[in-house]
Amino acid sequence: MTSTLSTLDYIVFVLYAVIIVALGLWVSRSEKGVQKTAQDYFLADNSLTWWAVGSSLIAANISAEHFIAMSGSGYAIGLAIAAYEWIAAIALIVVAKYFLPVFLDKGIYTMPQFLQERYNKGVSTAFAIFYLLVYVFVNLTAVSYLGALALEKIMGVPLTFGIVGLLVFSGVYSIYGGMKAVAWTDVVQVIFLVGGGLITTYIALDAVGGGDGVFAGFAHIYERARDHFVMVVPEGRIAVPDGAGGTKDAFQDLPGLAVILGSMWLTNLGFWGFNQFIIQKGLAAKSITEAKRGLLFAGYLKILIPLIVVIPGITAYVLFNDYSPGELAAILGKPLAAVGTIEKSDEAYPWLLKNFVPSGFRGLAFAALAAAVVSSLASIINSTSTIFTIDLYKTFFRPAAESRELVRVGRLVAVLALAIAAVVAPQLQTLDQVYQYIQEYTGYIYPGTIVVFVMGLYWKQMTQNAALWTAIVTIPAGIIFKLIYPEMPFILRIGYVFIFLCVLASVISFMERGRKVRVPKPEGNRYKRLLQTSYILFALAFVCFVIGVLYSAEYSYLGLESIYTMSMIFLMLGIIVYTNTRLDTADKKAIISDPVLFKTQSGFNVAAAGILAIIGTLYYFFW
Repeated sequence: MTSTLSTLDYIVFVLYAVIIVALGLWVSRSEKGVQKTAQDYFLADNSLTWWAVGSSLIAANISAEHFIAMSGSGYAIGLAIAAYEWIAAIALIVVAKYFLPVFLDKGIYTMPQFLQERYNKGVSTAFAIFYLLVYVFVNLTAVSYLGALALEKIMGVPLTFGIVGLLVFSGVYSIYGGMKAVAWTDVVQVIFLVGGGLITTYIALDAVGGGDGVFAGFAHIYERARDHFVMVVPEGRIAVPDGAGGTKDAFQDLPGLAVILGSMWLTNLGFWGFNQFIIQKGLAAKSITEAKRGLLFAGYLKILIPLIVVIPGITAYVLFNDYSPGELAAILGKPLAAVGTIEKSDEAYPWLLKNFVPSGFRGLAFAALAAAVVSSLASIINSTSTIFTIDLYKTFFRPAAESRELVRVGRLVAVLALAIAAVVAPQLQTLDQVYQYIQEYTGYIYPGTIVVFVMGLYWKQMTQNAALWTAIVTIPAGIIFKLIYPEMPFILRIGYVFIFLCVLASVISFMERGRKVRVPKPEGNRYKRLLQTSYILFALAFVCFVIGVLYSAEYSYLGLESIYTMSMIFLMLGIIVYTNTRLDTADKKAIISDPVLFKTQSGFNVAAAGILAIIGTLYYFFW
């Protein structure tokens, strides 16, 4: 396959690559004779401003899985896949207000380190291993594969060479410079990926609109692909490729109301609140205030992402299906063979980029895609080395290790992770929508993650054994549910696993009375307010449960049974607030946080309300 990039495109792309590597090496330089400390290497010496935190969060998150895989899901399913982004924007508000302040107050490096302080080494080690397996075998492999797929379709680079090249490129500055290099290059990367992505969207919509502008183009794709502009996908509405030559119901990936009522909240809160390669950016902030602002900034950027990645996928769907190959060749002024085809959904974005984005802009758009790939790989590499070094190596092998040794081990682990990903990534070629692969397999750990972390943060009764057994049972429970209910959409399945784990953790915690110590109860008006809050939460749980019992069968085609997950969320929050208020006992290592930590200024509250208003409006128009 020959390259579709011109000389000008190559110049633009090479310029981008030089800027990123040079910047990464420059910001990570040290004074002569001064060794990097672990604080500097893993947390950028807590120097990140709000705009650096927000930019780095998005750059780490937005990757080939979005430009290629989410665009592919946009091609196959439509705007409904944007639920992951828009629910995430709301989840970022929750993380900024209720989770991150506690982590920063504890001064931790990693999520497993928090678990060790709250529970014990067993719980910490279990999650450290979970994270390492997911980062290396799911995230690194999927991101490098999808980026290489783009290289193959656009530049004619063989897939294996593309995988190795991207992994090496991202490793050059991230392994040497650590978090500081990753975070500050991400500020530039996010400019490339947002700017280049918007240019691609503009050009694609203008093309489908016949040159009459983006609004005409949007009106055209909305008219021609009306079924692709539905946020709640009913069962039996849309058929998508299954990756094996057949089709499957899109309901399997996005089961109706489950994206609003069900475990998509679990996946988003687990990803943004307790995922090391994401939350590490917040941990590196200058202060709690800067961290909170950074997460809100990221929330607004998340609202924008579907415009950059999903709309181009829908546009490619309309172009590819509205015109015959011969008509497209005539429109583009290309030979029929040069236009190419879309055999898999994940080929939609490269096809669009190759055919409709002009020379020069194509190089910029490709730089945006590369920026998304490289920034995510760099973040995952850095967090993989951080978790192994801090939570396994320092804990079990060399507790007395100094900063110089920890940095050296972190770099070696990063190189090993790159090598493993290079071997595993090519095996993903059989999949049609890799984005769904990522969501399903990371979804195995999120139910347990939410239970262990949220109860650890807020429930005084949660014990070490309850957390340990929850961690141990999480993946087996997911596998068992998968075997028993193979046809159940994974988003619904995650919810049932969560319900089971909540019951398990609660029963074990209440049974272990001997591990509790005396603590003072809230007093005065605060006592009354907390009790009233718990009663409201119990009432919401009961209402959700009753709705599920009465209507879930009738509205199963909309996935209404997902409301049972929402019922359990309200129930557990109610139990947490009620028992924290009424009981004068707590686990020996329970966290008693100062309520001041969770107070937010009016600017934060207004910005958060803005996110909620925008997403509510979008759902209103595209329900």
